[in-house]
Amino acid sequence: MVNSEPSKRLEGKYSAIVVCWLLGNGCLFSWNSMLTIEDYYSTLFPKYHPSRVLTLVYQPFAVGTLAILTYHEAKLNTRKRNLFGYTLFFISTLMVLILNLATSGKGGLGYFIGICAISGAFGVSDAHVQGGMVGDLSYMRPEFIQSFLGGLAASGALTSALRLITKAAFENSKDGLRKGAILFFAISTFFELLCVLLYALVLPKLPIVKYYRSKAASEGSKTVSSDLAAGGIQTLPGGGEEDAKQFERKGNKQLLLENIDYALDMFLIYMLTLSIFPGFLSEDTGSHSLGTWYALVLIAMYNVGDLIGRYIPLLKSLKLESRKLITVVILCRFLLIPAFYFTAKYGDQGWMILLTSFLGLSNGYLTVCVLTSAPKGYKGPEQNALGNLLVLFLLGGIFAGVTLDWLWLIGKGW
Repeated sequence: MVNSEPSKRLEGKYSAIVVCWLLGNGCLFSWNSMLTIEDYYSTLFPKYHPSRVLTLVYQPFAVGTLAILTYHEAKLNTRKRNLFGYTLFFISTLMVLILNLATSGKGGLGYFIGICAISGAFGVSDAHVQGGMVGDLSYMRPEFIQSFLGGLAASGALTSALRLITKAAFENSKDGLRKGAILFFAISTFFELLCVLLYALVLPKLPIVKYYRSKAASEGSKTVSSDLAAGGIQTLPGGGEEDAKQFERKGNKQLLLENIDYALDMFLIYMLTLSIFPGFLSEDTGSHSLGTWYALVLIAMYNVGDLIGRYIPLLKSLKLESRKLITVVILCRFLLIPAFYFTAKYGDQGWMILLTSFLGLSNGYLTVCVLTSAPKGYKGPEQNALGNLLVLFLLGGIFAGVTLDWLWLIGKGW
């Protein structure tokens, strides 16, 4: 029995890695789809700066919702939280499709307000899913959270590839941009439905996932009971005062104070990234020989770099473990701001593509280094709470970044 126990715990490990990757993909697939068709929205709404406004609308909903969810994290039902998030992603993506068909793609303020409302819904969905999944996976194997984060980046790479294919396929046809966008969101809608089914029916039944959730429940976690029930395991009700002492966990405030460097790291990584991507890359890089393809190529190169960066830490020799060194590298990354400014002003498109790739590469690499290192040494419920806190700072950094992104427009007549 003793010898067979480890193998039983590992059953379903690779299936879980694949499912986590797909669920990570679904967490940002819809939102990246909206970002990636910026060429279509820029044509429909030339006066409204859609690449900047949609991101700015998205963030308050994401940060505000996640702040509330993080505060109440210990009492929340993780299964209901994540299922709600993925289902809302599916409905919102379907609404983008319906809105386009209902308005015949004619643009106008009403259509733009509708797209902004859907962008806000994406923010609410993201807060439920990204915080919930990172928290849930933080007490499991590091490979799971790394795979989920890889899926997040892959959503950007896949949406960019799909957008380039649909743009090429419909470029010479009448109303080609719109046809490509419709096909694009039809694929996104199907994928979000797949994620709902994967989380509801597949993930909770994998033996290795059941093992880690049972372990978290034994350490006092109350958030996993519904997921365990979906996997066929009933948790026992807590006992008396001795159990309460055994299940004592550090509060959010203490966890945050102990990991304030990691939290600020997440904030600074995404503040820098989103102050450049996608607004600056879409509107402030000038005209080049690639024409209307230029912004799409830059976004694609960022997404590919981000995806590659998230897999580099799999090589232990290349993974940053030192907390101080991670912070130093993140601060040095701010040199990218003058680099982008002077490249946009004086450099050609090759240098801009290279710089954008490095922006994505460093973003993905540092994200995985922080989120896989921070939870070590804590109990399951504490790891869940810390995962939520770090994602809250991540989204806070994104909000700060998209706000600072408007500074690039100073002196440009808007």
